[in-house]
Amino acid sequence: MTYDMFYRRSIDEPEAFWSEQAGLIDWHEAPPQILDNSHPPFTRWFAGGKTNLCHNAVDRHLADRADQPALIYVSTETGDERTYSFRELHGEVQRAAAALLALGVRKGDRVLIYMPMIAEAAFAMLACARIGAIHSVVFGGFASVSLASRIEDATPKVIVSADAGSRGGKVVAYKPLLDEGIRLSSHKPQAVLLVDRGLVPMERTAGRDHDWAALCAQHASAGVACEWLDATDISYTIYTSGTTGRPKGVQRDVGGYAVALAASMKHIFMGEPGGTFFSTSDIGWVVGHSYIVYGPLIAGMATIMYEGLPIRPDAGIWWSLVEKYKVTGMFSAPTAVRVLKKQDPAFLGKYDLSSLKALFLAGEPLDEPTARWISEGLGVPIIDNYWQTESGWPILTVANGVERKDSRFGSPGVPMYGFDVRLVHESTGEELTAPGQKGVVVIQGPTPPGFMQTVWGDDARYVRTYWETVPGKMVYSTFDWGIRDADGYYFILGRTDDVINVAGHRLGTREIEESISSHPSVAEVAVVGVADALKGQVAMAFVVPRDATAIADAAARLKLEGNIMKVVDGQLGAVARPARVHFVTLLPKTRSGKLLRRAIQAVAEGRDAGDLTTIEDPTALQQIRDQLGQG
Repeated sequence: MTYDMFYRRSIDEPEAFWSEQAGLIDWHEAPPQILDNSHPPFTRWFAGGKTNLCHNAVDRHLADRADQPALIYVSTETGDERTYSFRELHGEVQRAAAALLALGVRKGDRVLIYMPMIAEAAFAMLACARIGAIHSVVFGGFASVSLASRIEDATPKVIVSADAGSRGGKVVAYKPLLDEGIRLSSHKPQAVLLVDRGLVPMERTAGRDHDWAALCAQHASAGVACEWLDATDISYTIYTSGTTGRPKGVQRDVGGYAVALAASMKHIFMGEPGGTFFSTSDIGWVVGHSYIVYGPLIAGMATIMYEGLPIRPDAGIWWSLVEKYKVTGMFSAPTAVRVLKKQDPAFLGKYDLSSLKALFLAGEPLDEPTARWISEGLGVPIIDNYWQTESGWPILTVANGVERKDSRFGSPGVPMYGFDVRLVHESTGEELTAPGQKGVVVIQGPTPPGFMQTVWGDDARYVRTYWETVPGKMVYSTFDWGIRDADGYYFILGRTDDVINVAGHRLGTREIEESISSHPSVAEVAVVGVADALKGQVAMAFVVPRDATAIADAAARLKLEGNIMKVVDGQLGAVARPARVHFVTLLPKTRSGKLLRRAIQAVAEGRDAGDLTTIEDPTALQQIRDQLGQG
């Protein structure tokens, strides 16, 4: 079957299509109804069926691959490295589940997980899934005020945390941040379960704080059965990045998510039982949920959980893990590849990477120079994919597990099965069907399995935020600009709310970044719109040069700035030319590799940059301030 036929069937015959995909997981009770779309946009999948995410990720593999590696934990921060078989993972998860039950957690209760990238974080997530508790993972090291707002929104019965995380050899104490977050929150958890890594001393609150190792030891031989849940029950909530004001919790189901991940591991990521998957993300983000914890395990694969940097102890660390654990599929972010691009290219050829089938990249648009560099270095397909916290799995990519389809540099790919993707005019809602027309990327309902159910605790906000922004139509807005070529490949041009309006001309920051990236002296670039009294907004670019000597003195900087502007002039026209090009040695990013464009914009406009606890290196923003003469 061609992919086009496969895709059309998913759109035209969704019940028959997803009934077949449902066979990829175990059901305690088969679903009597595949699709319930009687109350759009609230799509319900596999209503009446009963299953469990933990059973599908762990228990069902015990019969055939109990002693196969399941979770491979590697920390270059502490030097720890351990492999857990499916049998051992089963034991650890049952002990964690027994510990949560002992603390009073029951089906439907919330458990907030505020953890570094350690094995216990995965045990905690799977334990929640096992007993039917709703986990809400908050990115480790998040500031107390932000953490407090999430505690208030999720109202957890228990919080699972640790003494500290570590990044680049720097210890980040979590417990003081957690204590302050609890103090600031009007909701107080009944208990806090703490993993003591021995990185920093911890003050414990008597009667509330419990030790993970001690409590799990009390349940060393525990046998905790899986709670069979309705497919439409809630599996977890996760808060979208960049949220301001009241947090926006993306709520996800059990059955639809399990089926979506099982299908994506087969059709998109070409995963096979016995293989090894390495996602370099963090469990604080949706990629970590879908493709560190649940997806690979559901597929019967080993999954690598990595704590550390891509260049520590050296820029070959990731490739050494690919060789050592015979990684078959790898998932990372374009920014991480750009970081590696600055290192000695010899590291790419130092290790045996013959096990690797493909490198998948997501999180932000993949520029063509970066894609070509890593493609030539690895000699495997580089597969971009586009999706969101809200979607749970890729919206646009290529499904080589169905039919081999070429990737196109600069494009994440074509719509994935189940996603009825359209382009519409932002003002009129008119569907744009001609190749090359720029519009807002939207999804026509019903949304596929694995997609968000709603915003936690606020159905009205879900409808208002996502489904009522296109005039005259009820469609899900991704809030991203895109174009489509004649072959159906989409190109994402940036957020609709990142559009720069320069003297009445609407320009996407992504388009300008792509143009600047094509200059051979540019390693990285971020473009933001900055308020201007005359033009409304102007584009301002912050560039990391490939070679520091290119900006060795004021004359060199001025020359390179002029050359970059000429490139933009030639490719996009004078209206898109940045007002200034500033040179820095690094750009502000989160620890998962996303550029903090809104923080850059805030600094450029002299505003408060907001909560920056997820920033990788605070000196990056200070460099921007220095360039702007803000001191």
